[in-house]
Amino acid sequence: MRCDHCSKEAVTLIRYNGSHLCEEHFVTYVEKRVKKEIRKQIDIRPQDTIAVAVSGGKDSMVTLHILDSVLRERRDVSLCAISIDEGIEGYRPPSLDIVRSFCEERGIPSYVRSFSEMGMEMDRIASLSEENSPCTYCGVFRRKLMNDQARAVGARYLATGHNLDDMAQSVMMNLVRGDVERLARLGPHTKVQPGLIPRFHPLRLIPEKESLLYAIVSGIPFWDGECPYYTEALRNQYREVVDMLEDRSPGSKFSIMASYDTLRPMLADHFPSSDLHACRCGEPTIGKRCKACELRSSVEKRLKDL
Repeated sequence: MRCDHCSKEAVTLIRYNGSHLCEEHFVTYVEKRVKKEIRKQIDIRPQDTIAVAVSGGKDSMVTLHILDSVLRERRDVSLCAISIDEGIEGYRPPSLDIVRSFCEERGIPSYVRSFSEMGMEMDRIASLSEENSPCTYCGVFRRKLMNDQARAVGARYLATGHNLDDMAQSVMMNLVRGDVERLARLGPHTKVQPGLIPRFHPLRLIPEKESLLYAIVSGIPFWDGECPYYTEALRNQYREVVDMLEDRSPGSKFSIMASYDTLRPMLADHFPSSDLHACRCGEPTIGKRCKACELRSSVEKRLKDL
């Protein structure tokens, strides 16, 4: 099969639009859409610092790679990588090595925060999670440390590697659960809240398969290990549903996101941002304590009881 734009052999068929693309045209195809999303989601100003949440997986490494290529010519803008060590033996250390090596080669400042700072480690938390999935604790603690580090380096924005599949699953999950207010808070964030670094998602319209192929043909190193607690995530159910829809009707994931983007302004009007104040740990919160402190207290109580 030949590329639609040249005589080279195609490396992929884009099912939702019928395009056959060679390596070169596929890379251009992905980068063009990612750069468009970056311009659409954020307004980069001189002296800005852009932080990137980097786990070492394909999506976060692709995000870091493209942002670095976009911002490298702008000497007035800084880029840095932030990684989180959750304390999962055999899973996180190899990915952190990849991030560290990649950043050293490119001259990108990188920072690593650890759950151990809070006296927590996922391997220990998982055995105490009870009614909550281990992913609940992991997500809350990761967001807390990520936001804290982004704030510490003076970042104006925090990029994450969420791809089209991730975003479509989140939309479906919140709709099915009836959590419309959480749906209204789904990024990219356009309103700046005191103490919260706005997140944006350069890959939000890039399917997971395209992100993987882009990493491979571009020679971007990434860690493809699977978290040992992955199977317990509620998201897996919605991943199966969304993938089934896409298989039957190519382009369904884009349709889900297009519908969400149409609803976003109405959701924002109906669920305006709440007034936040600082938790005793320094993180912004609506209540007396942030979610991370609440979950940390519950874990500490169980440890004490044991």
